[in-house]
Amino acid sequence: MPEISRFLGIVITMYFNDHNPPHFRVRYEEFRAMLGIEPLELREGSLPPRVLGLVIEWAEMHQADLMENWTSLAAEGNFKRIAPLV
Repeated sequence: MPEISRFLGIVITMYFNDHNPPHFRVRYEEFRAMLGIEPLELREGSLPPRVLGLVIEWAEMHQADLMENWTSLAAEGNFKRIAPLV
């Protein structure tokens, strides 16, 4: 499971050849969540409100990169790291 980005204790990952619709996964302490890319929304799990807000802010800035990684992981098994939220 490739780590796409990491910031403030938040880890963003995607699985190779994962099921549709396009999404990414988030780990923060004991919390786990899955967020859709288009539309950008919480689909499964939970995160503290502040962490969810930071993840959404980051994902809005990198939505195109997330979709590119989703497509590339499915087609070729390749991905690129995405800059963390600073």
